[in-house]
Parts: sequence; structure tokens; C-alpha cells
Amino acid sequence: MSVDLATVRRIAHLARISVSEAEAPYLQQEINAILNFVEELNAVDVEGVEPMTSALPMRMKKRADEVTDGFITEKVLANAPAREDGFFVVPKVIE
Repeated sequence: MSVDLATVRRIAHLARISVSEAEAPYLQQEINAILNFVEELNAVDVEGVEPMTSALPMRMKKRADEVTDGFITEKVLANAPAREDGFFVVPKVIE
């Protein structure tokens, strides 16, 4: 797969970056090099290889999955312009 100059300009437009006419061919080469590398990676047989979370063998640190309010309600509401019964009071936006 390769991209043409029109595609480079479209990508630049979508990314909201300014690309001059002189820079476009260079970026085209760079994007094509990246796509070629991805194609090489796709050719690698990874059948039977388990996904890794790290390059080093280690267990992930896990915390208990407990629902809490953080126990800091007063700190959270301290700067609220308006509050009521432990909740933020906001203007009504839907009639």
C-alpha cells in the first residue's frame, strides 16, 4: 500500500497541520516507509504467541475492584459555586 500526494494533503488537512508543497513529497516517502514497515510486521507469524504487557516477565499490580466515592466529598465540593445534599447544583439545560 502506498499513498499519493493528494492523500498526504488530505491527512495534513484532517490533522490540522500546515504542509507546504515542498514538504509533501518528503512526508509521502515517510508515510509510505511506515506503511511498508507495518506490512513487514503483518508478515510475521505470531500463531501461539501470547500477548505481553511488558518486555520483562512480571505480574501486573492489581487493586481490588471496589466501588467507593473516594471519601473526599467535602474536598471535591469545596470549590463548587452551588451544592445541595452533597451534589453539585447546575443550571437546567433541558426543558
